[in-house]
Amino acid sequence: MQGIIIKGIAGFYYVKVEEKVYECKARGKFRLGELSPLVGDKVTIAVKNEKGVIEEIHPRLNKLIRPPVSNVTQAFIVFSVINPEFSSDLLNKFLVLCEYNNIRVKICINKIDLASEELLESIKDMLKNTGYEIKLLNAKNNVGIEELKKSLKDNITVVCGPSGVGKSTMMNSIAGRSVMQTGEISDKLKRGKNTTRHSELVEVEGGFLVDTPGFSSLDLNFIDKNELRELFPEFYDYNGTCKYSTCVHDKEPGCAVKRALEEGVINKERYDFYIDTLNKLSTRRNYK
Repeated sequence: MQGIIIKGIAGFYYVKVEEKVYECKARGKFRLGELSPLVGDKVTIAVKNEKGVIEEIHPRLNKLIRPPVSNVTQAFIVFSVINPEFSSDLLNKFLVLCEYNNIRVKICINKIDLASEELLESIKDMLKNTGYEIKLLNAKNNVGIEELKKSLKDNITVVCGPSGVGKSTMMNSIAGRSVMQTGEISDKLKRGKNTTRHSELVEVEGGFLVDTPGFSSLDLNFIDKNELRELFPEFYDYNGTCKYSTCVHDKEPGCAVKRALEEGVINKERYDFYIDTLNKLSTRRNYK
């Protein structure tokens, strides 16, 4: 039978086949090899006496390390405007990682009841001409939740972002039930307390949601510096049109991206983040 792994705990994998879930172990070839089952994997299982064994892991669309989940097609990147405060650098790192893994993005700005109009406009301006959808939410009061539900069908959607921004609250609101524990903001550290302990797919509106542990730093060190320009959607129309085909949009003459920057088509904050990341990838000194 073929199904999808919706949860993995202590060496047991829970595989959903149509409307039934089977508890499965993995064949030794997976446990001893480099390919281990992940939540999100499409698998073939053999079942005897209601207990299953994973026989085959089907080819993956992608694989995330943190959290360990595969075949993600969509990301809700959740940030708040305050408590904890908005970080443009951290958001841009999430966006680069999603582009690298070919994951469609919806940027969810939560706690908009606490936001100033100026801050919201600055976020929108930074992301102009990127093509990313921006959703304004007040998850506690279900503001903006119904629109997110409509995009879940036939997707595995990862909910990611720093701790304390309201990911679990948002996920509970989308699911219409308590599926993840919510936490409070630490008074001492001014950031959220991590409440998620494992990755699990939750079926909602014909698709799956996976909640992830919150974290405040992301490692981009594995990205090749020459690939970085391909991970900024606002550069797409200019890549290959510069004076030099190998242009990385830094110090080269005749750069189409720098010309677009001067014309205000590309946002300076995003471009500055790109150059800073490019320089760090060039040195690769424990860049996080």
